[in-house]
Amino acid sequence: MFEAFVLGLIQGLTEFLPVSSDGHLALAGFLFGFKEGGLTLTVLLHAGTLLATALVLRQRVWQTLLAGLSGVVRPSRFLVDASGRDALFVLVASVPTGIIGLALRDAVAVWTHSPLIVGVGFLVTAAALASTAWAPPGRAEHPTVGAALVVGFMQGLAVAPGVSRSGLTIASLLFLGVARGRAFELSMLMSLPVIFGAVLLEAVQHASELSGLGVAALGAVVAFGSGIAALLVLRRVVVGGRFHWFALWVTPLALATLALARAWP
Repeated sequence: MFEAFVLGLIQGLTEFLPVSSDGHLALAGFLFGFKEGGLTLTVLLHAGTLLATALVLRQRVWQTLLAGLSGVVRPSRFLVDASGRDALFVLVASVPTGIIGLALRDAVAVWTHSPLIVGVGFLVTAAALASTAWAPPGRAEHPTVGAALVVGFMQGLAVAPGVSRSGLTIASLLFLGVARGRAFELSMLMSLPVIFGAVLLEAVQHASELSGLGVAALGAVVAFGSGIAALLVLRRVVVGGRFHWFALWVTPLALATLALARAWP
């Protein structure tokens, strides 16, 4: 129960804050011997953060979902209104993300157990975060299709432990000239298919391994609550132009993890 609580707290906070949830979960395993908690806990932790996103951005999520479904029947819907453009952005960005995620899936399972790779991933995240201090003020509300492919590619790279999904996607959107508030919204919207797909894939492929729902449910509730808090904090920080401040946490964490890799390979 204690490990489920701690893992849920880590998952909820770091899934959205640009510090890498996979990297922090890997560190919890290196330093404290915490295991991943089994497939059931893994699935429900992600489900908790999925619900947190859907709740905090409920109006935008609902409008985008409806526009995406209607766009299947009337493709012009993807171009004629704001929600349709958001749906198109999410769909296009999901393509490179899915390809990279599936291609690197087996490798990532190995990388998660390497302090060296996790440390390098943290360094990549720190560089991306720090760079946003020089990002130009953006005004665009709807990125182009080409921009969606770029941001989707960055999201795909975040399957590597230590590399933050929100860090790379928000930083990319800011440098592409997207307004800060919209960069936050689009980054969170494009995370939904990724998280949902991961939950569904694991649950379907390993349905017979699901067990221990009571303990896993505790972790999911904690991930849900802490995820809501993290989303509210992140939105305020991004809109306030202080996104690069997170590098103050990730940079020393990266150096410490690399030191750990050298002392304890």
